[in-house]
Amino acid sequence: MSKSPDQWLEEISPEVRKQGIFKVFLGYAPGVGKTYSMLSEAIRRHSRGEDVVIGVIETHGRKGIAELAAQLEQVPRKKIEYKGTVFEEMDADAIIARSPRVVLVDELAHTNIPGSKHRKRYEDVLALVQAKMEVLSTVNVQHLESLAPTVDAITGIKVRETVPDWVLEHASEIVMVDLTPEALQNRMKRGEVYHTEKVDQALKNFFRRGNLIALRELALRQVAEQVDRSLESYKVEKDIQNPWLVRERLAVLFSSNPKAQYLLARAARMARRMDSELFAVYVDLGQDAADQDQKSLSANLQFAESLGAKVVKLKGKDVSAATAEFVREKHITQVIFGRSAVSGWRKYLYMTAVHRFLRDAPAVDVHIVTQDAD
Repeated sequence: MSKSPDQWLEEISPEVRKQGIFKVFLGYAPGVGKTYSMLSEAIRRHSRGEDVVIGVIETHGRKGIAELAAQLEQVPRKKIEYKGTVFEEMDADAIIARSPRVVLVDELAHTNIPGSKHRKRYEDVLALVQAKMEVLSTVNVQHLESLAPTVDAITGIKVRETVPDWVLEHASEIVMVDLTPEALQNRMKRGEVYHTEKVDQALKNFFRRGNLIALRELALRQVAEQVDRSLESYKVEKDIQNPWLVRERLAVLFSSNPKAQYLLARAARMARRMDSELFAVYVDLGQDAADQDQKSLSANLQFAESLGAKVVKLKGKDVSAATAEFVREKHITQVIFGRSAVSGWRKYLYMTAVHRFLRDAPAVDVHIVTQDAD
């Protein structure tokens, strides 16, 4: 029986993974050089005296890959009979018995033949990591479970073998193996990816330039998200409170007032110009219980989502304190407040709230956008 994600994550927790390492070579399409890069690193490390073995390498008839793989020890695959045919799968138990320091496992999304110990190859990989080995593996971005529907919409090709996102999220390191779409197409034409008789059809379908550009962007975004997670983990580990201006993160405070949509639109334009993340923050003070307020609030929430903002609802007794805490937790770099053209005591209350925020929040840039009065 396959283990649940929670069971796997518990077994490969940080304490267990102090010696086990999971490194993924990520590509956006077949032929970009994932397996070649993985083998090249393994050969360099073997030449330095590290104990490196191949668990499984899929050459797909590529002579260059076969020549590189021949330079390393390969753990014999396990033969499994299924419906009268004998198949070969990676033998995770034999690898664990051999106990190398580094093991290479190609094609992370592969589905094992029925009768194997695990249903999916990524489960074999996690078992090796749990056994305190360093596992180098490869996968293309279209095999990520959450992205498979997007890839289907882009390319018209349904991806049947996938890897759950949580598997890559807990990788120790992700290396993107990149190649321009033009260079990949040239490799295709030279017969370095598929046999020559398949090249023309492939270039007209999955390997169309537009498809490759879109898939490359998906892969770049995946790596960027991984880098963000690594940075956040490091800052938490080192108790770094102040934001690092690696990438701008904007937060805009909005209310149930219908005029807040002007504020949200301004914030979205600012975020696009800076290519930054945008958080639309609503602090629930318990003052919007009336039906009309709830209706306009719902409209504002939908409007924020349509602009691409990440909508966040906070509860609190004080807008300033709740916002300051959110800014600190999410490492926001810029905050946008709206202000109605009011005077008297309302203006005083507004300015007092802004001053309290500046007192309580970490160092951030603050923008005040004036809206028309009611």
